[in-house]
Amino acid sequence: MNQYDVIVVGAGVAGSLIAHRLGHHGRRVLVLEAGAASTEDPLPTYLTAPAKVPGSAYRPDPGAPWPEVTDLTGTTSIPGTPGTTSTPGTPSAPGTPGYTHSPTAHLHQNGPLPYASGYVRVNGGTGNVWTGLAPRMHPEDFDTERFGYGRRWPLSYDDLEPSYREAEQELGVSADAAEQREHVGLPFPDDYAFPMRPIPPSYLDRVLAAGLDGRRVKDPVAFDEVELRVVGTPHARNGVPDPRHDGGRGYVPRGEHGRPAPDNRCVGHASCIPHCPSYAKYTPLKTQGQWSGSVALQDRSVVTRVLVDGSGRATGVAYRSYDGTDATAHARVVVLAAHAIENARLLLLSGLADRSGQVGRNLMDHPVLLTWGLLPDAVGPYRGPGSTSGFEGFRTGPARRRRAPFRIEIGNWGWVWAKGPVDTDVAELLTGQGLFGPRLRQAVGDRIRRQFTLQFEMEQSADPANRVSLHPTERDPLGLPRPLITYDLDDHVKAGMAAARAVSDQIFTLLGAEDRTDYGPSAAWPGRFEHGGRTYGYRGAGHAAGTHLMGDSPATSVVDTWQRCWDHPGLYAVGCGSMPSVATSNPTLTMAALALRSAQRIEAELSGGITVRAVPTTHAV
Repeated sequence: MNQYDVIVVGAGVAGSLIAHRLGHHGRRVLVLEAGAASTEDPLPTYLTAPAKVPGSAYRPDPGAPWPEVTDLTGTTSIPGTPGTTSTPGTPSAPGTPGYTHSPTAHLHQNGPLPYASGYVRVNGGTGNVWTGLAPRMHPEDFDTERFGYGRRWPLSYDDLEPSYREAEQELGVSADAAEQREHVGLPFPDDYAFPMRPIPPSYLDRVLAAGLDGRRVKDPVAFDEVELRVVGTPHARNGVPDPRHDGGRGYVPRGEHGRPAPDNRCVGHASCIPHCPSYAKYTPLKTQGQWSGSVALQDRSVVTRVLVDGSGRATGVAYRSYDGTDATAHARVVVLAAHAIENARLLLLSGLADRSGQVGRNLMDHPVLLTWGLLPDAVGPYRGPGSTSGFEGFRTGPARRRRAPFRIEIGNWGWVWAKGPVDTDVAELLTGQGLFGPRLRQAVGDRIRRQFTLQFEMEQSADPANRVSLHPTERDPLGLPRPLITYDLDDHVKAGMAAARAVSDQIFTLLGAEDRTDYGPSAAWPGRFEHGGRTYGYRGAGHAAGTHLMGDSPATSVVDTWQRCWDHPGLYAVGCGSMPSVATSNPTLTMAALALRSAQRIEAELSGGITVRAVPTTHAV
């Protein structure tokens, strides 16, 4: 059969949720996944991988390559240094970008600074290897234009709030609504209860709360003071079910393959990225385990083009198997849910939806500034999720006029993201200090027990210059143009990083911590720049967004509020690529809420309740 009601391209979070909802209504859904749907236990693959990176739990296939953080290498050049330029060129030449990438990398880059995030192309997508953090966006985040930057959403927090509730139910979120209301400013009603009670704070969280709650630090960019408070972060991972959820009906956690698992809770394996051995963390595979029989998954199928008829209506897709065999499938509705970068690449390959000229543009991420050090006493890192709590006071308010807002995650995994695995500490003490035997063991133990990291996730606003395009010459193993990334950080983000570093300095002083932050060696920090006479380094959070923006006019956006492509009835581009801003919260929950909202609209369209036509003018429908 090659005729369906709906074809979904990509089996990640958004694609799996949409297929689930439509299958529940009896729709015939074909899900085409570029990656492999392996039944192999990912744990042995992860344990034997030489580098513990996000994709290390899966065996890559040349048919669907993906970008890894190891593709990038820093050079001695630092963009922003006086007397140099940041014009893209040969990475080893003076005055060029401070990074280079592997010639075989899936993403090729030519921007002043690197897009420093990766993703995976396997069944379940990057939703298999995410952190599991699931906070909502703040109401203020939906319109940053009033603060003088960014783009306004064509819908509000209140418009999305019912879908947020659905997403929290589908993902099984653990959190405390009262805490989110009081300390984050989210307008939860008094009777709202998350599916599960909050994940307990780590010992590090409690140490920092004891030393910092109620203390104040100065924002040197906005010139105001902010009170510190350790606040629990919502998690899409199994905790203790809350009997108050859903009007007192409660919630039953799900485990591997979506099966009910009341006792399948987080037990602190500390390998959430890339694999949770207890299956407490939500992944799209849990949703797939609940698909109806009318949903079919076909893996190792790379979609190469969206098919449209003479009126512009989407009619199906062309796809290619790993052996090079081409095929087509047809449907009344086509949903692109293949990741912000891959969605943009597919639209560009198809020559569709670009009346506004915005396809592939406005690429965003959360550039992450890391600071790390040693506390006076042991805090027991490497237990539990990567972060269980954070500081929320820098996310909102008038200060964002002057600098990018940010969330501060408290890192539970020592210095692993900043400097690499514990082996790095052993090597430093062995070769740098000449320690051996008992002295080496004692020194390693003392250092690791006191390690902690602060992770400042910066909002990056939509900038058309940051973009995904098709490489003019480089092809992937299936003969398709590789994505070409042009990326940079503007002064608003850099000012945010300057403020974050100053806040970090004050926090370290209040804690009596020894600051070990050092953005070297250069090879380990591709994302380095100089701002205000100080060198900064950043990592990518893996939160790609903004490549097919949502808006209220086809002249300035790619999709409408339902993530329907303006120019092509029956074609939806869903996921973080539709988000006009990425704010400061991890975007997965918002992406899931948008996907569920789109599924509702697609079902209404299929049932005949809505007639959709291409929009010939600049007016919204």
